[in-house]
Amino acid sequence: MSVNPEDPRVIRTRQLFVQAFNDLVEKKKNLYSISVQDITKQAAVNRTTFYAHFQDKYDFLEYWMKDKFQMALRDRLPEETRCNANNLRTLLQTLFEFLLRFQQCSTPGDKPFEAMLENVIHQDLHRLLLKRVNEMDIQGFSPEKLEAAALVISWGMFGTVLLWSRNPQDHSVETMFEEVVEVLSVNLAPFWEQTAS
Repeated sequence: MSVNPEDPRVIRTRQLFVQAFNDLVEKKKNLYSISVQDITKQAAVNRTTFYAHFQDKYDFLEYWMKDKFQMALRDRLPEETRCNANNLRTLLQTLFEFLLRFQQCSTPGDKPFEAMLENVIHQDLHRLLLKRVNEMDIQGFSPEKLEAAALVISWGMFGTVLLWSRNPQDHSVETMFEEVVEVLSVNLAPFWEQTAS
């Protein structure tokens, strides 16, 4: 049975599952030991309804992580935010904070979920950047070139921040942040200047 993700009832039901899962993570301090039965019991919704929305726990976890990341972005960057150097800094800072919190909250038992959840974050970051660059009026940039730009920017940001979040003691967040901003600013300066003219 498929559901329409835009339906307000579907959104409300999914938010019940997300809230229930957040409450369970708060109590259990890990992801791996929380079952679908735990989620449905906490949400006071039956298992059949859960499976109408999600294939399994992994499918739910992808939705949950995407929801958390989008919420963190919405708090800092409104939906209509344009792609420019200042907003890229804000996006990068949000990514630093989000991935660091994710690593700090991750337990050894959660390792099997890490790659999947990190992939969800990167995909959403790429989707956001692609949407923003496609809104820009850049002369001489084909849709393919814009897509390549979004891919390079998203992988550059995400890969750097992910590696740092795994070993944050190597460099302070301030140092790492400024280094990444400098690299982005220098290499993307023509990109921003062209959109400003």
